[in-house]
Amino acid sequence: MKKLLSLTLILFVMLISCAPKQLVPATAPAAAPAPAAAVSDGSEDLTVDYQVNLAGNAADNFFHWKGNVRYMAADDNFDAVSGASALGSTHLFMMYLYDVEGKEAMSSGLRGLFLFGVNSADQAKGDKLEAAKAADGTITVQYVHRGTAYRFTTDSKGVLSLPEGKMESRAIGTPQAIEAAFSSDGTGKGVDYAKVWTSDIKMIGADPASMYFWDGDLQFGLNGDMLTIKGVLTAVKR
Repeated sequence: MKKLLSLTLILFVMLISCAPKQLVPATAPAAAPAPAAAVSDGSEDLTVDYQVNLAGNAADNFFHWKGNVRYMAADDNFDAVSGASALGSTHLFMMYLYDVEGKEAMSSGLRGLFLFGVNSADQAKGDKLEAAKAADGTITVQYVHRGTAYRFTTDSKGVLSLPEGKMESRAIGTPQAIEAAFSSDGTGKGVDYAKVWTSDIKMIGADPASMYFWDGDLQFGLNGDMLTIKGVLTAVKR
């Protein structure tokens, strides 16, 4: 009798172990959370104070700037003796143009505009630096450098906000010559801006792949021939 019960129990266990198992449906892995939008903390990481006399008196020009990187700051102006910036802003300011991977954190065209504060009057004329204030208060600044035209347009209060401010460019030639369709003599001096800003316009700014970008307001001013730019910018990590 005991043997019969043992055999019965063994058979029962074997039947249970051989029964088809229910498959549990696989669940899709949880989606990764979307990255948080980059938000400025309002810190004063870069200050700019700039002036250029559009009438051609370089003695009035300056480019004062200060950032958080040690030694990377200057109250700079044009040095007539060397024919360059007195304190080296041309190369020192590159620290704030690029991140550590060499990607632009601000438009190189904006850096080019800043450098007129430490360039000769001849450079401004050769690059046809111009500024105009419209009846609604907007200020437009434009110039040509090495075959590319740049244009910056503020809001009605004279403010150019980074990173979404209106900054544009258009390729109109090579570093050696401007195309005849845009210039009467192949140089920047001969450029007709009315022919430039008709098509093929590119919006410019920080590289979307840069580690950070600059955020903040640049206050433009135009009093007669005197163009000024002042502002405080914050480096915002992506």
